[in-house]
Amino acid sequence: MNIIGRNIRLLRQKNGWSQGEAAKRLQISIPAFSKIETGITDINISRLDQIAKLFNVSTIEIMVNEGEITSLTNFAEIGQLREKLTDREDEVIKLQKRVIDLYEELRLK
Repeated sequence: MNIIGRNIRLLRQKNGWSQGEAAKRLQISIPAFSKIETGITDINISRLDQIAKLFNVSTIEIMVNEGEITSLTNFAEIGQLREKLTDREDEVIKLQKRVIDLYEELRLK
């Protein structure tokens, strides 16, 4: 069993679901889900994303060893800070445009 399969199994068990319940929620067959958990089938990005959403975790959390999850807190914080920074940059750009518009209005008067 690979790391991804093991983590998916742990998430499924944490939710108290059988493989059948998880497979049904993902709209795949039980054998297909079992092969994902056991690592027999390689999982593609879209399926990984679907599974992450089902268990309400990030795709990264599914792909890392349990001991590495602590560092994910920092990773998540960095992601949140990047989003805030992007939002602030957008605000600054809007304000700069507004200042330019006001300057043009004053110049034309």
